[in-house]
Amino acid sequence: MFGGLFSKLAGGGDALPVIAHDDFAKAVQDKSCAIVDVREPHEYAAGHVPGAINLPLSRFSPSDLPKGGPVVLICQAGGRSAKALRAALDAGCKEICHYAGGTGGWRNGGGAVEM
Repeated sequence: MFGGLFSKLAGGGDALPVIAHDDFAKAVQDKSCAIVDVREPHEYAAGHVPGAINLPLSRFSPSDLPKGGPVVLICQAGGRSAKALRAALDAGCKEICHYAGGTGGWRNGGGAVEM
């Protein structure tokens, strides 16, 4: 499912690859991707997408990203995940995108969070 999703990602020019809310919700439910929350630890502890791991942007290194499958980056509102995504793409990472709605958009869309 996720391989086909990457072919549908917005792109072209300098556009960063993003994942739509419904596709992200399905990926979370299916556990078909690694979810990396780049918010700071105190933000992550206050509630994060189920199954997400925390790699804060303040000390983000693309080499720390999970290997072996698609990765979706998330933050609070899309800005920090976009910065992390740019760094990951510049480092040559493949099969990676971000959820531009962030944790705020996830919650507003009815998504559950873990503490």
